[in-house]
Amino acid sequence: MSKDIRIKKGLDINLVGAAEQSKVKAIKSNTYAINPDDFHGITPKIIAKVGTEVKAGAPLFYSKSNDQILFNSPVSGEVVEIVRGAKRKILSFKVLADKEQQYKDFGAKNVASMSGDEIKSHLLSSGCWPFVKQRPYDVLANPDVAPKAIFVSGHNSAPLAANLDYVLAGKEKEIQAAVTAFSKLTAGKVHLSVADKSSPLANITDAEVHMVKGPHPVGNVSTQIAKVDPINKGEIVWVVAAQDLVIIGELLLTGKYNASRTIAVAGSSVKSPKYYETKIGAEVSTFIYDAGVKGDNVRMINGNVLTGNTVAPDGHLASTTDTFTVIPEGDDYEFFGWNKPVFNKISYSRALTFSWLFPKKKYDLDTNTNGEHRAFVVTGNYEEVFPLDIYPMQLLKAFSYNDLDEMEQLGAYEVAPEDFALTEFVCVSKQNHQELVRKGLDVMYKEIG
Repeated sequence: MSKDIRIKKGLDINLVGAAEQSKVKAIKSNTYAINPDDFHGITPKIIAKVGTEVKAGAPLFYSKSNDQILFNSPVSGEVVEIVRGAKRKILSFKVLADKEQQYKDFGAKNVASMSGDEIKSHLLSSGCWPFVKQRPYDVLANPDVAPKAIFVSGHNSAPLAANLDYVLAGKEKEIQAAVTAFSKLTAGKVHLSVADKSSPLANITDAEVHMVKGPHPVGNVSTQIAKVDPINKGEIVWVVAAQDLVIIGELLLTGKYNASRTIAVAGSSVKSPKYYETKIGAEVSTFIYDAGVKGDNVRMINGNVLTGNTVAPDGHLASTTDTFTVIPEGDDYEFFGWNKPVFNKISYSRALTFSWLFPKKKYDLDTNTNGEHRAFVVTGNYEEVFPLDIYPMQLLKAFSYNDLDEMEQLGAYEVAPEDFALTEFVCVSKQNHQELVRKGLDVMYKEIG
């Protein structure tokens, strides 16, 4: 029987610029780029060198730590550049797309008749394994260690994030194929979480469906795991994004790796926020200039405003996002802004701010943190927006000085950086919580494994 997930702790940040539920096809990109940094912890080893002709679904590189984990080209074409940074670190693989796309044929499969080992082998050889992440540590899943459960969140509660019910509509067949496949890879259950009974995920079989209700971060997988099947030391849980199920399902049903992605282009600096059909790694310009940008001084973000990464206008869509946000850059400062009443900003504190009087009001916020970095101040705000049964400030401090015993005892196995986005938002000390958590988890992964 499914278990409803309800939380009261959290915070909904209502922003101007939500994407309207209208969908258009983005302009075809000339080049597509796959960035290894989109898959945290991966050291890429080159398969396709510059000048190599590849089909859509052909591998570009593999993981140094596990040569079974392949990373595919989203399109057919020629590898025209391997961009490198400091110490010759590989930053991205760029593919010049063919006008007529050619797909590598992996063969259609009858999922019902396949064993778990056959499915795992097929996902590895077809380059779909990078869509599977694991908790603890929030890294790519180890294919050699079976999970106790698999979780998929069908509700995105972050500010201005894509509405997954709208995005996934009509993709039930592909989702069902992927869920059936994953159900054979765990001795436990596949857990799907939805916010509405009309969701395309609501009637999927071979899984347990949960209804979620509450403020952000109810859509975060960590919140759902903690309420349904918490992680203990030595246990592994796999996590798959809802849109990635569509790519995996289509691969199983047709034998084609189709890297299509429907993204929400949103934000107060977007003239016409809406949804675009594009592909993983597409040039930002292929959709952002159609949507239109207000002003010159803006920040473009691969992802949502809480957890996304800044990208340049000539950059590319990240492999792991379904939201692209544009908001004003916050590089201007108000004279004595700390010492006067504020009506046009959100603040969790009631000191000189009045957003708490208008919970439904939408705000046009920029990237200004309205303060500078200082030592941790104990306010109790973290606990009020953090729904997990964990002491967030104590865990953050343990991450800051890398005390492995404290990290374990305080619940580090259950969290990912995104779970601390709200505590970072309400932090009066302006600490970079997500960066602290990421570095701490990396230390744990290296030392404990």
